[in-house]
Amino acid sequence: MRYYLGMRNNEWLDQKLDYIWQTYFANVPRSNEVSIAFGRCARTRLGSIRKTSRKSDFASQILITGYFKDEKVPEHIIEAVIAHELCHYAHGFSSPLPQLFKYPHQGRAVDREMIKRGLGDILLAQNKWLKNEWKAVIGPVKRRRRVRKVRRTSIFQFLFSNS
Repeated sequence: MRYYLGMRNNEWLDQKLDYIWQTYFANVPRSNEVSIAFGRCARTRLGSIRKTSRKSDFASQILITGYFKDEKVPEHIIEAVIAHELCHYAHGFSSPLPQLFKYPHQGRAVDREMIKRGLGDILLAQNKWLKNEWKAVIGPVKRRRRVRKVRRTSIFQFLFSNS
């Protein structure tokens, strides 16, 4: 388990969310409570948005991979992931807004939305950084040994199966 001593915590993420929302998503109404937090250290899922149930209403929660607590990860990468999740929110996924597409990434909808909102440069920088630097942050992949299940048979089946 890695421990990070930097300033990157959930309050810092909340400030990033507010900044990105005000700067790039000002026309998207905040129709419900939206929270953001660091999640587990996931190698492939950098962020996600989901509904959290409340008594009468629901809130939206954005989770960001715990690897982003590391100061080696540039802030613009984290901002790009937050903007990606806000695109899902704006398209009606895990939000009370009307759903614009059948699938969240249909026709590269998120990339098109980010470009439309002036985030094309950050998207290109994110893709380049992830391709060249991400493996150095997450470290080598530890392969799990596959455990073979032993099929249990009765002695009767064993004795008469070869006949």
